[in-house]
Amino acid sequence: MTNDIIIRTEGLTKHYVLGAETVKAVRGVDLEIRRGEFVAIMGPSGSGKSTFMNMIGCLDTPTAGKYWLNGQLVSDLTDDELARVRNREIGFVFQTFNLLPRATALHNVELPLIYAGVPARERRKRAMEKLELVGLGDRMDHKPPEMSGGQRQRVAIARALVNDPALLLADEPTGNLDSQTSAEIMAQFEELNRQGQTIVVVTHEHDIAAHARRQVHLKDGIIERDFFNEPAGAGV
Repeated sequence: MTNDIIIRTEGLTKHYVLGAETVKAVRGVDLEIRRGEFVAIMGPSGSGKSTFMNMIGCLDTPTAGKYWLNGQLVSDLTDDELARVRNREIGFVFQTFNLLPRATALHNVELPLIYAGVPARERRKRAMEKLELVGLGDRMDHKPPEMSGGQRQRVAIARALVNDPALLLADEPTGNLDSQTSAEIMAQFEELNRQGQTIVVVTHEHDIAAHARRQVHLKDGIIERDFFNEPAGAGV
């Protein structure tokens, strides 16, 4: 496998047993995503996209198949090993922001570095840099209730980036935002991608997926379509 492949799956499969029924959520997905790509994983409810995201995010293990992340075979790792890979390689952005309401933006962004054992001065420096990067240099001392939804999501993006992850993985990142704020957040992702960040966004919204360079559509646990497109706003 060449070192510009950041995600590679072979026959990735996930089955759940619910009582007497076996739910085949993901059915043998083969996919490669290169370093520096901006990919949207699309699909309706029940398509398998959330299950697939959990596996590529090292939040869940496959029933069968193999998964390499940044050159490392991670599909056979233990839960503890997966947690270490997650903390080192992946930055997560969620629909619900997942911020501490009583902590400042700066402290929220510092949190992954606290868990990683980074010294206080270095933590503060790196957290400030990432908040500047997402345009919140003047909001570092504000707490989430004092911020708009878009600002809160930018704090979450800064937190996801603070460990300099190989992969930024966003799950319905605009689900709680109005259309204008959603477009602003997606423009932020586009800018991060232009700077070289690999980004995978999971969404069911076509206008959100249109911001990505590539779309992978899942249906009934398999890839239905995989194509490249010009992102929204290109050529404007």
